[in-house]
Amino acid sequence: MRHGVTIGQAAAFVGVTVKTVRHYHKLGLVEEPARDSSGYRRYGSADLLRLVQARTLAAAGVSLAEIGPLLDADAALFAAALADVERQLDERIEELIGRRDMLHRLADGDRALLPDRAVALLKRMLGLGFPADEVAATREGWVLAKALVPEGFDDYLTHFEHALDDTRLAALGKRVVEAAAWEPDDPRIAEVATAAADHYLADPVLLKTVTGLQARTEAATRYTLIAHHGQAPTPAAARLTELFESKLRAAGVHIPGPGSR
Repeated sequence: MRHGVTIGQAAAFVGVTVKTVRHYHKLGLVEEPARDSSGYRRYGSADLLRLVQARTLAAAGVSLAEIGPLLDADAALFAAALADVERQLDERIEELIGRRDMLHRLADGDRALLPDRAVALLKRMLGLGFPADEVAATREGWVLAKALVPEGFDDYLTHFEHALDDTRLAALGKRVVEAAAWEPDDPRIAEVATAAADHYLADPVLLKTVTGLQARTEAATRYTLIAHHGQAPTPAAARLTELFESKLRAAGVHIPGPGSR
């Protein structure tokens, strides 16, 4: 034992602190060597090997509670235990990569809350000349839709993509935006509502952009939250929406109304 090294030397050789060595002793991972005639504990090669093994396992992500049994296991159990640790580390790595990707997405507010496909459609709306505030309202409505009716959101995007290919609808959409600034009794509001309703009714796929996100339960509540989110709080806009939805209902399209289920 007099040829061994002190705890400070052992810690330096192994690459840990003296505090760590003592913590390993406290947990029973490494036995404290006996004291020599001068009262010092001397660490021999076997002690150093055990310290190196404990430090290596800890660095690999093995919990301290698991290190003791691992060090005392036979070769087969040790290999199986390491395979399990590797699996856990792979899962942890996958989780961390997911968090990193989310941080990257947070740099783009749209991509943090919406899939890339939805973001591309929003950019396309801007390119088609839709006002920025209309696109922003659409974005917020989609965030709600994805959260409230996630099972139908991807299909809804397919229908919306079809809608953007419809040049007649794009013109109607811009007209609707303009109508929000009109007087509520302006006769053009009824004309726009009728033209929009007729156009939707003529195209079943297009109509699904209105009906596709209706939830199986709490339909009225969810539809109202999604369809009317961000709607301009002007009397003209409210009247146009009411007329449009009324015309769809009159044609047999199920549009939840106040107090309906």
